[in-house]
Amino acid sequence: MSQPRPNTAAEKGRKRREFNVYALLFFILIIATLLTYILPAGEYTRVEMNGRNVVQPGTYHGVEQAPVSLMGFISAIHTGLVESSDIIFFVLIIGGVFGILNATGAVESLIVTISRKLQNREKWLIPIMMLFFALGGSLMGMAEETLAYIGIMIPLALALGFDVITGTAIVLVGASVGFTTAVMNPFNVGVAQGITELPMFSGIGYRIALFVIMYVVAVWFVTRYAMKVKRDHSLGFFVDGNVDTSMMANPDLKMETKHKWIIGVFLVNFGVLAYGVIQYGWYITEIAGLFTLVGVIIGIIGRLNPNEVVNSFLKGAASLISGALIIGFARAIVVVLSNGQVIDTILFYTSSLLENLPPTLSAVGMLILQAFISFIVPSGSGQAALTMPIMSSLADLIGVTRQTAVLCFTLADGIGNIILPTSGYFMAGLAIAGIPWTRWVKWILPLILIQYAIAIVAVILAQMFQYGPF
Repeated sequence: MSQPRPNTAAEKGRKRREFNVYALLFFILIIATLLTYILPAGEYTRVEMNGRNVVQPGTYHGVEQAPVSLMGFISAIHTGLVESSDIIFFVLIIGGVFGILNATGAVESLIVTISRKLQNREKWLIPIMMLFFALGGSLMGMAEETLAYIGIMIPLALALGFDVITGTAIVLVGASVGFTTAVMNPFNVGVAQGITELPMFSGIGYRIALFVIMYVVAVWFVTRYAMKVKRDHSLGFFVDGNVDTSMMANPDLKMETKHKWIIGVFLVNFGVLAYGVIQYGWYITEIAGLFTLVGVIIGIIGRLNPNEVVNSFLKGAASLISGALIIGFARAIVVVLSNGQVIDTILFYTSSLLENLPPTLSAVGMLILQAFISFIVPSGSGQAALTMPIMSSLADLIGVTRQTAVLCFTLADGIGNIILPTSGYFMAGLAIAGIPWTRWVKWILPLILIQYAIAIVAVILAQMFQYGPF
């Protein structure tokens, strides 16, 4: 599939704003090591409750100082990778299966077919296409995979009288709605719930309700803007020659019978997954096995030979290696803080700041903290690996449910994905479209504020009815 090339200015802008998360995490690792020499060592008493380790409030006490040595520092990354290996390989397997799916051409043909049918029905373009990308983000964790479709949406939006921002927003904002609500996203809520010892994909009903609310608000926001531009082009943003429209004119790109079967099998997969999780308590291993089986099935239906299936799997997994390894790097920070006996000290002082607040306000405080961390660590799975071990214990101490703590993380992570300049795939999307980051921020800031308002209300309500199971 041909992809648009970013113009020179946009490409240079993206390079100037590139954010090396690995370098930052290594810097944080150094700080974490120094903290083991500065902060007093201490620990809480932990007890097993219903199969999980829970921090006992009021039991913090000092212990012998245990600063991390040079060897402990330089070996922490390897230890973090080993301790996170189950999650890392889970992410790589899911990525590999998506690679097979993309190799069949099913998703590409579905997008182009839907887009063509909506060419003369502009009122339906935005809600239908945003729903597709929202479902992709919420169920499959589609993020970088959506960038290729910006080249489809922009020329289609322009043909219908809209502008470049409209076409880009259909993709980026749509996928962000899915990531924010994370109905069954294996890369953020799946990883976070695994770390916090929650049942996989538990609390799905509340997240579905949030999905509907966030989706309706996003569609309203984008549609309202698009219709204003359609009435007055001077209000829009247009860039000449920033996308390749040849794809839309390709007469051979259509939904074949095999593509329909592949999409059907992939949708059935999520039904089986939900049943297995609810009925049999499936976890990362079982879910990874299910996706592997689905990958083989769609490869057969897509008429890929064994070499093509394997190569597509490797290509899909390779595309997620960077994000998967971030999980281990983030875990290394937790390893250092734990070995230095200061992680509970951090919990003690943090909980002291929040203990005098009602649990509902403490939950909002956790949301704000996660929003700040999203700027530093834009990777959803990496952020989960870094914060969830601490946030789950903090939640126990201040009376916030662990499920609410996970909700704070997913909401902050998803909203930040479409405004923070540290989000790599988001900045790449703007570069493809030729939209300056400042121009995008000016346009989307009202939606971001609305989404954060919804997030705050959602977190408060979640804590009020003890969003659980725990």
